Amino acid sequence: MTVQITDAFDGGNIVVRSLENLEQIQLEIRKDAQSDFYQWFYYRLSGARGQECVMKLTNAGGAAYAPGWTGYQAVASYDRKTWFRVATSYRDGALTIRHRPERDAVYYAYFAPYSMERHADLISRMIMDARVRLTVPGRTLDGQDLDVLEIGNSDRARAKKIWVIGRQHPGETMAEWLIEGMLERLLDRNDPVARVLLEKAVFYVAPNMNPDGSRRGHLRTNAVGTNLNRAWAEPDLKTSPEVFLIRAEMQKTGLDFCLDVHGDEELPYNFVATAQGIPSWDDRLHDLTERYKTALVAASPDFQTEKGYPSVAPGKANLTMCTSWVSEHFKALALTLEQPFKDTTATASPVYGWSPARAKILGRAQLDAVFAVIDQL
Repeated sequence: MTVQITDAFDGGNIVVRSLENLEQIQLEIRKDAQSDFYQWFYYRLSGARGQECVMKLTNAGGAAYAPGWTGYQAVASYDRKTWFRVATSYRDGALTIRHRPERDAVYYAYFAPYSMERHADLISRMIMDARVRLTVPGRTLDGQDLDVLEIGNSDRARAKKIWVIGRQHPGETMAEWLIEGMLERLLDRNDPVARVLLEKAVFYVAPNMNPDGSRRGHLRTNAVGTNLNRAWAEPDLKTSPEVFLIRAEMQKTGLDFCLDVHGDEELPYNFVATAQGIPSWDDRLHDLTERYKTALVAASPDFQTEKGYPSVAPGKANLTMCTSWVSEHFKALALTLEQPFKDTTATASPVYGWSPARAKILGRAQLDAVFAVIDQL
């Protein structure tokens, strides 16, 4: 069987430079369109069953967050359902993956992918519940629908407005895995926390803010190279329609809390970044933030508060970012939740690392934290 490597599928990203020797495979990661960002990779190797393969991603040193390669292990899967970690090393600007496949074809990726097909399945599964409504504010530059799920109290005037968005950066697939877990719990009729939350609030959930980047295999940008999480101050329909449309929906519905879900390339922790540093930051927002974090620590040992991004000085917040813009505009609690591409140091899983299953469980835990602040929003 001829050995082949391909990325010709949803979310795929790799360039083959040399495939003549299985122990000296030379690969490169393709840049996001109209951008210098790159780090996401996803490809299939076939025809190498039982043979030692050494795959070197030769341009890893120029990736967007090259320090993140240190201590990182790539994921692999035969069935695209279970993703396990494989031996990976970083040296002299190259990322080297070593693996002996046990099947005729194996997939390798930066993190467990979340395809647009799975996204479509998620939306279809959610709207089978009569309590869920689907809104499509508009389309992306590649013509894909931008989906928003609406769930909760039918008395919109009195209900708290909870917004949850994910994958502004499409390569951060753990964000949509987390949101899938959160949605499943939110619709569990036997869950008392979910029941009370849906009595008090309406949830607006955009599981994937960047369908174009997701399908194209981008790390950080949309179809024309826009980093959506730097477009919130002045979005437009030509370069950042995703933010333009979601921001307009937020202004139409109102907003009391926003959770923006991401992944971090370098830090091996789950943590939140706050809107501290916005002009209107006050004791109320500080107290809500601390209450949320405390509740999330209690709900999930995989979450922690000791490690994260440095604090932002008063008045120095970047208002082009979602969390800062939303908190300032609505005078509301807004948080950026970060998950690792690697693993959680204190609660490590050597075989799987941080994984879709663990991300989904952390998504369920978000409802306990929302429950802790819902009456104070």
